[in-house]
Amino acid sequence: MNKLGKLYGLGIGPGDPELLTLKAHRILTTVPVIAYPTMENGKVLARAIVADFMLPHQIEVPMPLPFSVDRSSQPHYDIAAENIAEHLNLGTDVAVLCVGDPMLYGTFMYIFNRLSKRFSIEVVPGISSVMASAAMLGVPITYRNDVFSIMPATLEAEILRDHLAYVDAAAIIKLGRHFPKVHQVLDELGLLERALYIERATLPNQRIIPINELDPGAVTYWSLILIPSRTKPQ
Repeated sequence: MNKLGKLYGLGIGPGDPELLTLKAHRILTTVPVIAYPTMENGKVLARAIVADFMLPHQIEVPMPLPFSVDRSSQPHYDIAAENIAEHLNLGTDVAVLCVGDPMLYGTFMYIFNRLSKRFSIEVVPGISSVMASAAMLGVPITYRNDVFSIMPATLEAEILRDHLAYVDAAAIIKLGRHFPKVHQVLDELGLLERALYIERATLPNQRIIPINELDPGAVTYWSLILIPSRTKPQ
């Protein structure tokens, strides 16, 4: 019986290639097969981040994935998982690239759920966009006993309002077309003054814009709002 290949979930960070961990770099430059998600518009952010580290002989497996609310049940992940499994069944190791951290709203989670009972998997953590954004904005997120919440902008306005009403600090991710709804909720809760907007954190086209100066139609999916702690350090 052939030895099965090993599957790696590589967190490759928020965008700056220099934020790739040494472990992720080692695996990325030695694994025979590299899989990565592609968006509906054909953009391939994950591959672009590590393109300078990839080698000509490596086999590439693009994974066309929809960026919708309920992706875990969609057949695109079934197809992507089976394409990866073909290589693993042949005894070939595969690394799946995941922007940010694989286990924090990462695309790799859905591949992991489909293949973890069949193959050996190692997950390599990456720097999430939330942590990178705090560094780029130059604001501490939490102090002492603060509770930090991360929530997707895709939630209904009522649910967002309930979660944000009592937060010490929060990050609202996946803004895109949901920005007007989020802006209204923040305004209702008196949080606009604390809210900080950043898009494409650590990338060359990163932008930090005052939230009330934003064009709602220009807000990208790759953006977030950070509400840092109101606690005053001693």
